[in-house]
Amino acid sequence: MREILPALSAWYAAGVPFGLATVVAVSRSAPRDPGAAMAVGPGDEVVGSVSGGCVEGAVFELAQEVVASGEARLQTFGYSDEDAFAVGLTCGGEITLLVRPVSPATDPAFGEVAESVAAGRPVTVATVTDGPAPRGATLAVWPDRVTGSLGTDGLDVAVTADARGELALGATGLRHYGPRGERREDAVTVFLHSFAPPPRMLVFGAIDYAASVARIGAFLGYRVTVCDARPVFATPKRFPQGVEVVVDWPHRYLRDTDTDGRTVICVLTHDPKFDVPLLEEALRRPAAYIGAMGSRRTHDDRMKRLVEAGLTDRELARLRSPVGLDLGARTPEEVAVSVAAEIVALRWGGTGTPLTATAGAIHPH
Repeated sequence: MREILPALSAWYAAGVPFGLATVVAVSRSAPRDPGAAMAVGPGDEVVGSVSGGCVEGAVFELAQEVVASGEARLQTFGYSDEDAFAVGLTCGGEITLLVRPVSPATDPAFGEVAESVAAGRPVTVATVTDGPAPRGATLAVWPDRVTGSLGTDGLDVAVTADARGELALGATGLRHYGPRGERREDAVTVFLHSFAPPPRMLVFGAIDYAASVARIGAFLGYRVTVCDARPVFATPKRFPQGVEVVVDWPHRYLRDTDTDGRTVICVLTHDPKFDVPLLEEALRRPAAYIGAMGSRRTHDDRMKRLVEAGLTDRELARLRSPVGLDLGARTPEEVAVSVAAEIVALRWGGTGTPLTATAGAIHPH
């Protein structure tokens, strides 16, 4: 979508309707991920791709039809065993596309969304794909505001909450609701398309606990990097697939790495020669969470050294140490759950209190 936005923005600014096809679901060896897009504009001009060439001809015709009718369509394409030359994916996969007409009249927020994406400002676009709600209806969700509607106030409220959660992770995918936003129903299917890179999780110290923390970090949607100065421990085979492993002194690596308000930093080295200079750097830069592993004794010694290094009370107050929530965790996997629980609680303002001991809304605004 990002690649074809200049053309889409030009068509939209000119008030010319165009057909926009977006991959909303895939299975098996589909060639493109959810969010991939293709559009057909004035003069039958085509930009983008949804399958790398397998079904673009059929999508071209479908896009023309939705522009003419003004009605969005949901279409699934897959490989045909009976006829390998039929329209389908010869790779054996399957993709589901939402094809909808776009113009200032049908999607008043599209121009503002395009501007946000071009400027690097995070936004999630929620679009109804199926069910008893207007197919193709959109709701644009920014961190601080919302534009559009999916048909009912309840659905808008539920989707807005989920969209902001997906936006925090830079995640894209389908969600299911009841007609009025009921979370235990699946009558309405909504595609949440987030325009934000996934946040980073930086794990320092290539120990067994690091492998578990990296695994749960990837599960939560973070782009995970593990860093350790010891090459004998910092090897890719010790960590989940997709996790970046770096051999470098932790404080030096962090000093040369960009972080932002969504970055999570987990210091698992519990060795003063590593973690003191690392935390000195971490506590003075943007990050959503900075946690350090260690016993109470280790924590007290670490705090003393950080004070001697010149860190202020305000900077030290950002440190979550000992790391994690009190779950009674023992194994590396259990400790990783406690760390992840603290990260989630800090992000959304949770208390860690059992829900049986609380009252009121479970997901407050």
